[in-house]
Amino acid sequence: MFDLEAIYRAASVQDAIAALVADPEAVVIAGGTDVLIRIREGKLAGCRLVSIHDLPELAGCRLDAAGALHIGPLTCFRDIVDHPLVQRHIPILAQAAAAVGGPQIRAMGTVGGNLCNGATSADTASSLFALNAVLTLTGPQGSRQLPVAEFYLGPGQVALQPGELLTDICIAQADYQGFGGCYLKYAMRNAMDIATLGTAVLARAHGAALMELRVAFGVAGPVPMRCPQCEAALSGTLFRDAERLIAGLVREEIHPRSSWRASREFRLQVAGENAARALRQAFIQAGGEV
Repeated sequence: MFDLEAIYRAASVQDAIAALVADPEAVVIAGGTDVLIRIREGKLAGCRLVSIHDLPELAGCRLDAAGALHIGPLTCFRDIVDHPLVQRHIPILAQAAAAVGGPQIRAMGTVGGNLCNGATSADTASSLFALNAVLTLTGPQGSRQLPVAEFYLGPGQVALQPGELLTDICIAQADYQGFGGCYLKYAMRNAMDIATLGTAVLARAHGAALMELRVAFGVAGPVPMRCPQCEAALSGTLFRDAERLIAGLVREEIHPRSSWRASREFRLQVAGENAARALRQAFIQAGGEV
């Protein structure tokens, strides 16, 4: 049994916003894979829920007239993995979604919930950082757009204002076209485990040259993060030089901490190794000559 006071099933986005405005203490629930665990553990005992689970306007993927790829925040991880638009244009996000939990979690958990929890370990977050995703947040005052890098305020804290919902995740055509990508997850177990470190790399190639590089990490700091200094140093260089230098550069730029899962030193080692491996895979996928 779950210790709930009430659950309200929203009929639309605006209905959900109105319910949150009327009850500021209510908690939004979508797939429930995180919220229900917190209730069971007593962290949200006696809470009131606003369910957005049955809002079809918040699910699915589409391309707009400008070629931007829109992902509904209620799209579950399984559908992210299988969606032809994701597979064709941003397979790095399919790799990240495939790394989440087991089949049951991927069938219920949503990409929006993964972001809104504000956890640095969220598998999809680092890939969306690398893709320069822009989020649409809709609330009682209307909608606003926010880069995903500005959405994370601190551990478990995101920029949702009272009554706001995440209603769209958008990736511009310029942020995926011509890029190869790779997401690598390191965890203590091969299944059903939180990332000890997540590494996302995007690359554009021209022959043997690395024309553009993007590197993002999860669990390398209090929130997911990019490595702009590494990106600037290696973009425009030969791939063989970038592959040799990337490990040292990312280790100088990230700030992992020690925890019961892994020490800071271990995470630094994994970050460098996986950055080099992900770069090679991304560069090859982009058509580069290694």
